[in-house]
Amino acid sequence: MRIALIATVASVALLGACRGSDAGQGNNASANIATNATTSTAAVGSSDVPQLATQPVAKDQAASLMHERHEGMETIGKATKAIGRELQGSSPNLKVIQDSAGKIATLAPKVPGWFPPGTGTEVGKTRAKAEIWQKPQDFAVKAHDLATAAAALQAAAGEGDMAKIKGAFDQLGKSCKACHDSYRAPEH
Repeated sequence: MRIALIATVASVALLGACRGSDAGQGNNASANIATNATTSTAAVGSSDVPQLATQPVAKDQAASLMHERHEGMETIGKATKAIGRELQGSSPNLKVIQDSAGKIATLAPKVPGWFPPGTGTEVGKTRAKAEIWQKPQDFAVKAHDLATAAAALQAAAGEGDMAKIKGAFDQLGKSCKACHDSYRAPEH
């Protein structure tokens, strides 16, 4: 029951994570803003917590990046939901769990790069709260926690141990909730 509840919360949270603008195209808008983003380390808690970009992106880049962010969050949400469904079933499909965990682990480290200044409601529809840019180090720590939980889930899935997978999935759900509670506006 606890896993089902966590899976549901994580799925709902991730699916509604971002309602980015449909405007703009670009397969990798975050690469286009590499001059504004940094992967240097922060002095908050861990030496491997990335700092968020401090310079705003241009409006055309922002729209494209918001689209990429939206698509990435949707993919994370769908993968989380797939894992939750498998873990609720009587005979979980390990391949589905592994594939989904791989998608999450690939996308989670990109989260900090999806939120440079200039990609909020001033550009388009988004549920990202202004607090993301007001408290960038806290947001970066929470994004780092997501990436860490996603990597742990992928490792557990690779081992195929359902108890470890369930524990790692629980931690992923907690990291999602921690960020969404602070930085995601309710759906209207």
